[in-house]
Amino acid sequence: MGGAVSAGEDNDELIDNLKEAQYIRTELVEQAFRAVDRADYYLEEFKDNAYKDLAWKHGNIHLSAPCIYSEVMEALDLQPGLSFLNLGSGTGYLSSMVGLILGPFGVNHGVELHSDVIEYAKQKLDFFIRTSDSFDKFEFCEPSFVPGNCLELSPECTQYDRVYCGAGVQKEHEDYMKSLLKVGGILVMPLEEKPNHADSGKSKLVHLPPVMVRSLQDLARIAIRSTIKRLIHQETAGRNGNGLRNPPRFKRRRVRRRRMETIVFLDKEVFASRISNPSDDNNCEELEEESREEPEKVVPELKPEPPVNLLRERVLTLPLPDPLKYYLLYYREK
Repeated sequence: MGGAVSAGEDNDELIDNLKEAQYIRTELVEQAFRAVDRADYYLEEFKDNAYKDLAWKHGNIHLSAPCIYSEVMEALDLQPGLSFLNLGSGTGYLSSMVGLILGPFGVNHGVELHSDVIEYAKQKLDFFIRTSDSFDKFEFCEPSFVPGNCLELSPECTQYDRVYCGAGVQKEHEDYMKSLLKVGGILVMPLEEKPNHADSGKSKLVHLPPVMVRSLQDLARIAIRSTIKRLIHQETAGRNGNGLRNPPRFKRRRVRRRRMETIVFLDKEVFASRISNPSDDNNCEELEEESREEPEKVVPELKPEPPVNLLRERVLTLPLPDPLKYYLLYYREK
């Protein structure tokens, strides 16, 4: 499925197209989509297709089309601090975007049937945390993935504020899916009317991760990083003023001088005469020369400066021991 919007040259252009087609409608969802590069979740040899609005499947690895994920994100109505359960979590692409919205005090769990896909998702998650500047721009709720069949969750598992299932759910399992929700929660799933009588074989209960209470040390790290981000934001806003980097360029209008032909009526006779303009006669050519539009100067295209991780720079200047600085940075590579 997919193909609802045009392909993009990069991740930002893909998001622009999704916005234009009204698949992405809220700022929170837009920020999350821009922060996680879809191509990072593709195998290297298939990355040329990453910014097309198409689903991708290779073996057990599967990514839905961007238009599907954007509709899902909008329908979930995500807010910081909520709990989220992703049934059929796959590569972890959706779970990572959700984690950027949930923030450090949310819950982000995923259940995936195939163990090799879970390993793939963990690798991609580790790569995102270690290398993406988006990790420092947001407060992240790191997803946890467990193997198993989403229809065999332990009765002791907690309920969630938001639940998403990407696979088609049989009508007979609708109540089961609803039972995973807290009161007032939101469930997003494709519901299929056609019954499925396939035998799933031996059943093995799936135990979801417990909801962890953060340590005092971890809470201190979150508070310090949040304070530094707030200070950076205030300084940047004060330095940029109204946010206009360059004044708008106005194009010089070309003034055209025309000869005026005037007809003068005298009594019943018509007297035709041309009344001279200042632009006529000897001055005409001179003024026409002056009124020519000046050729627009060709401004050489400047390459955009590489993004600067201001949070990292600020943390590294703090008067703290190096091990504590690296702890504040989650031991990230850059």
